[in-house]
Amino acid sequence: QVQLQESGPGLVKPSQTLSLTCSYSGDSISTNYGYWSGIRQPPGKGLEWMGAILYTGSTYYSPSLKSRTSISRDTSKNQFTLQLSSVTPEDTAVYYCARDVKGSYEYDYWGQGTQVTVSS
Repeated sequence: QVQLQESGPGLVKPSQTLSLTCSYSGDSISTNYGYWSGIRQPPGKGLEWMGAILYTGSTYYSPSLKSRTSISRDTSKNQFTLQLSSVTPEDTAVYYCARDVKGSYEYDYWGQGTQVTVSS
């Protein structure tokens, strides 16, 4: 069964960098027109798209988070990593990895979600 799985810290201190790694057990993340996104859901709020790395290696970010977000990939491990710098308690959320094809925003694979709390 193909899976997309996140790994990351449950607790991050303010001003530090949050790092979330997403591992995909299917085909190479550099094929099949995959758009690999980081998405989060703060408590009591809706889903927020943070950014994506494409099968080509190109990256796109939400304008509101662009200055603090970075997405990279390791194709040898079939992984991509989302980093969010200078975190504050407002960045507390469940963080997800997800895939859609050709930027359709119709996600066919989701990670299980990782709760990240920003607190000192």
